[in-house]
Amino acid sequence: MQAIDCTRRGGYVGYVGVPHGVKLDGTDLFYGHVHLHGGPAPVRRFLPELIDLVFDRRIDPGKVFDLTLPLDRVAEGYRAMDERRAIKTLLRP
Repeated sequence: MQAIDCTRRGGYVGYVGVPHGVKLDGTDLFYGHVHLHGGPAPVRRFLPELIDLVFDRRIDPGKVFDLTLPLDRVAEGYRAMDERRAIKTLLRP
């Protein structure tokens, strides 16, 4: 609501990802002439550059990942994210 309330008339609020448990009364959007747009993150567009930045140690993925698992436990990583026990899972070979 803070983002919607801060948006100028005719402006846009964007979100990335799937909202969980969010309830929104459209009245504020309607009378505020605020547009709400969202969808999945365009990961494939940014992934090659981000991988290079990680491998070159120019960014630290540890600030994003809160669960590290071996690659053969990938299903467990997805389950942890789905159950909100992890934000992002880092898989290692």
